Amino acid sequence: MKEFVVRPIGRDDFGAVMRLEEEVFAGDGEATLGAYYVRLCCDFLGETCFVATDGGEVVGYVLCFVQGREAWCTTLAVAPSHRRTRVAWSLIAALVEALVPRVDSCWFTAKVDNRAARAIHRGLGAREVETRHGFYGPGDDRIVSCIETEGLRRAAWRYARLGARLASVDEAEEVAA
Repeated sequence: MKEFVVRPIGRDDFGAVMRLEEEVFAGDGEATLGAYYVRLCCDFLGETCFVATDGGEVVGYVLCFVQGREAWCTTLAVAPSHRRTRVAWSLIAALVEALVPRVDSCWFTAKVDNRAARAIHRGLGAREVETRHGFYGPGDDRIVSCIETEGLRRAAWRYARLGARLASVDEAEEVAA
């Protein structure tokens, strides 16, 4: 595996993110994000949405939007070929770094049986707040978790201490070249 880079999402990432969305979620029988939402993230939410690339290819992403002083982390995906690497860790580190100065809380949802996602949320310091029944439709129960300002700061400190660093777009282009 080559060295991967995490950078803000951009307009040109739309196709790659949609392909990865299909590979990761549709491949597991899950519903996928709508193209409209992904397009909005690529075009307008680069301050809180990130991609990980390996040799210029998108191998992971995290999408998050901010409303007022609250963030909603809507999805994290990593290509099967890059699971059990530091891709997910690095994407979360970039997200936490971006959120600390902007928000007072960040919300997450996970399927009740998605132990991996729930463990990531707990590892960040989020607490499970409630179970919402029919979140995306009948039979779709989701655990809603929240991490607040102090937890975000602690997480950012831990990630920075462990060497997480967000690449600028220019740095990402240099690595890909």
